[in-house]
Amino acid sequence: MHVAENPFTPSFGEIPAHLAGRNQIIESHSRALQSAHRRPELTSLFSGARGTGKTALLSYLAEVAEQSGWVAVNITALSGMLEDAEIQLRRKAAHLVESNGKLAVKSVGIPDVVSLSIENVQPHTNWRSRMSDLIEQLNDQNIGVLFTVDEIDPTLDEMVQLAAFYQHFVREGRKVALFMAGLPHNISSLLNDKTVSFLRRATHEALGRIPDSEVAAALEKTIRDGNRTVDAEALAEATQAIEGFPYMLQLVGYYAWDENPEARNLGASAIANGIATAQREMTYRVLDATLTELSPGDLRFAVAMLQDEGDSRIADIAARINRTSSMVAQYRKRLIEAGVIGRRARGIVGFDLPYFREYLQEKHANGELLLED
Repeated sequence: MHVAENPFTPSFGEIPAHLAGRNQIIESHSRALQSAHRRPELTSLFSGARGTGKTALLSYLAEVAEQSGWVAVNITALSGMLEDAEIQLRRKAAHLVESNGKLAVKSVGIPDVVSLSIENVQPHTNWRSRMSDLIEQLNDQNIGVLFTVDEIDPTLDEMVQLAAFYQHFVREGRKVALFMAGLPHNISSLLNDKTVSFLRRATHEALGRIPDSEVAAALEKTIRDGNRTVDAEALAEATQAIEGFPYMLQLVGYYAWDENPEARNLGASAIANGIATAQREMTYRVLDATLTELSPGDLRFAVAMLQDEGDSRIADIAARINRTSSMVAQYRKRLIEAGVIGRRARGIVGFDLPYFREYLQEKHANGELLLED
């Protein structure tokens, strides 16, 4: 019997077969990439906690850009990122070089064959001037350049330089776009940098939970794409366990699928085992990493929330931890930016990161947390 390949993609950066919950973002950014006029979505920031699908969304939008006649340069905010961006752009043009030294552009989304030349790097030039020359030559053929930057690090000089150079490209009328993704607190820090204050006017998309209806639809479609079926009750159980979290969607689907790859149907047992394995993966890949980034004061705030069965009132938390209102506001802000908690109403917050409440309860009960005195 032929065993179908597992269609779920929990590995870093892979694009899911069905990108649940992001249709509005994809549609608005697709329109921007295909528009003859510059639209605000061409400069966008995507923020979200770990596992909310930031990298997958960037990768998907880069594919959309390539199909719309752009060249996409995809980099991570690390030392050497500017050089990486230039090398990528030159390579993506170089594979089209003809024997006469010109470029025959034949990529999807560009109906006509066009040509352009790329000059050799000359002395006494810098990154901005070389990239500007390349972008200008591409723009002359109505080819735009999209920079995607993952894992934003506001402390990295090259990160700030890229954003600053990009602003100059826009002011010069270049056909360029910049999509950046990162954890909320890193996005906030970057926006506070006066050198790139223009980014405060960028489109900002906060990637949060996906509605259960879209989670269920994406799960079922992915399973059916693999020529298998899933019980309605098992699908409902999986949807509830995923809690609107994109990474959990892929994890649950992936491990449930592998429980019995030859079975035609994914039943309750496969889904239950898939959920259990996914929860363990979620713990050490997301929850442990998130915990290490929280200060003792942040943890004290979060632990104080455990006394409430549901959402918590800020006033109650302040009384429990006996801190000034300004300190409580700082803890609240950092926890929201880390994706751990979210606003529910004025003065009310609740846990947003799936399983973090239970995870924190266990750590606290075992005396594993270092809390501020």
